[in-house]
This record gives sequence, C-alpha cells and structure tokens, in this order.
Amino acid sequence: MVPKHMFLTRGVGVHREKLTSFEEALRSAGIAYCNLVTVSSIFPPDCKIIPRKRGEKLLNPGEITFCVMARSETNERNRLISASIGLAIPTGRESHYGYLSEHHAYGETDEEAGDYTEDLAAQMLATTLGIDFDPDAAWKEREQVFKMGGKIVRTQNITQSAIGKPNLWTTVVACGVFIPPENVLVEESSKPRRKKSQK
Repeated sequence: MVPKHMFLTRGVGVHREKLTSFEEALRSAGIAYCNLVTVSSIFPPDCKIIPRKRGEKLLNPGEITFCVMARSETNERNRLISASIGLAIPTGRESHYGYLSEHHAYGETDEEAGDYTEDLAAQMLATTLGIDFDPDAAWKEREQVFKMGGKIVRTQNITQSAIGKPNLWTTVVACGVFIPPENVLVEESSKPRRKKSQK
C-alpha cells in the first residue's frame, strides 16, 4: 500500500491520568477513533496533502491507520512541551519521495520546534538529492540554499505546544496521517456525476 493522500493534525489533552491525557490529545487531533500505527519518515511520491476535515471524513472507526507521530507529555507545573512534524517535498514529487520528521521537546516554543523539524526533514531530503549545504548554518540560511537549488520545492510543519498544569498530565501530539487508498476510491465513487449538457 502506497498512500496518495495525507493530512496534518495536532492536539493537546489534559487529565489526571497519563493515558487519558493522551486519549484527549488524540481526540483534539480528530484521530482517536482509529487504531494508529506509527511509521517512519517517507512522504510517498505523488502524495497530496489534504485538509484535516476532509481527511477525518475519509477514516473509519477502528481502522488500522498509519501515521508519523510526535508526542510529548509532562505532569510538571509550568513545563513547556512541544511536538512537531516537519515535511520536505522535492521538485518532481510525482516520481520522487519526500521526508517527514518528528520531534518532541521540552522548553521549545511552537516556532522553535517547528523550524527544527522543517530543518530536519529538509536536511534528510537534501542528502538523498546530493545538495551541498553547511550543517552548521542557521535554518533560514539553509532553507534559502535548498530552495534556490531548485530540488526542494516546499517545506512546512505542524506543531503543538502546551504548558504543564499542577497535579495533571498534559500531552501534545502532532501527526501526519495517511489515508488508505481504497477510502479515497470509495469517496470518489460516491460523488454525484455531473450530467453532460445537451446542445
């Protein structure tokens, strides 16, 4: 199975039980009703990123659902946690694969964690494309090198952060969720067909 559709989502959950806080984070992300299987970091060739609302409608309760997930949790008061997924898509995406990266951290803002995951994904893709870059340069500087080289066309991230509350567990998740190809076929076959206009 090679997915052709994916959506990005994020969520946060708070509860006195650690597991329940994770469940609440998945509900917040709109994917708690699926049996999630985490996979590694390849964004398939010719895969489209679709809006979260459409993606949620294409999943079925109890379905085995593959995703790239970042997750972080804390029960410490005022502790900043974050979870982020970065994405790098190459030029010629119809035949070349991209990269997804996951990162979870303490003490990093949305922007810091998001920039880091974009950078990670872009670096992984750059090494497979033979792009020369300085690994010690700042992300914004490398980003320009990658994009000006014409081989990496797009990078983005989705990030969720939260601050821990006293006597409660706080969990954050960020996910890239793959849609089973057969679910998209079912959606397309159920769309009403347009009638041809008669002249």
